[in-house]
Amino acid sequence: MPISAVTSKIWLSLACALALSAHAGEPPQLSAACTPEEAGLIDVRARAPDIAEAIHYAGSDNFVGRPVDGYAAAKCYLRTAAAEALARVERSLRAQGYGLLVWDCYRPARAVADFVRWAGDLSDTRTKATHYPHLSKDKLLGEYIAPISGHSRGATVDLTLMRCDGGQCTPLDMGTDFDFFDPRAHTDAPDIDAAQRAHRQRLLGAMAAEGFVNYPQEWWHYTLPSAAEAGVIYDVPVK
Repeated sequence: MPISAVTSKIWLSLACALALSAHAGEPPQLSAACTPEEAGLIDVRARAPDIAEAIHYAGSDNFVGRPVDGYAAAKCYLRTAAAEALARVERSLRAQGYGLLVWDCYRPARAVADFVRWAGDLSDTRTKATHYPHLSKDKLLGEYIAPISGHSRGATVDLTLMRCDGGQCTPLDMGTDFDFFDPRAHTDAPDIDAAQRAHRQRLLGAMAAEGFVNYPQEWWHYTLPSAAEAGVIYDVPVK
């Protein structure tokens, strides 16, 4: 696809996203906050010191294949109410012999823009085999990569479930890895086995008990709607 066509597609997707936001209410506004404190964000470990973290966008193990703009540190920030709710999920699971492994939390708006730029570069397919083996890269923008992300509101988290025994925790088989752009990643995908489905449902139940809502296209993606400031996104770097 010519670069001009790719650019047009990106701007069309952005326009559509803004139009949908406007239809539902006011379009999201970029906050002037410059620090986590000004944005009402806290480090999740301030509330859940033992939660496991593997912040993929701070390194190269992710679908763009390099550190993402806005991630200067491998930290999980959330708005306070979301962090406290996630801590309660973690405590509940630990009592049952399970735990959480967090992959991404608050995501700066500049990181989302970086994703969109990457999606527009159709020559860079280094991560195709791992993250989108059954899709052409030009199909990613829209369903899989949105020009405006709920993560930038500070109340969304990407995570998985671990089995914990004697202080050692091991991630469970959930049917796909993180950021696998494929229908198999849908929470209720029909082509996963019984154990994988049970693991997804255990995570779903634990998160729902504290008010988190799953995005059905991604089994790992959860949002606490009550914790987000309506109509506002943030661009505070993670550092």
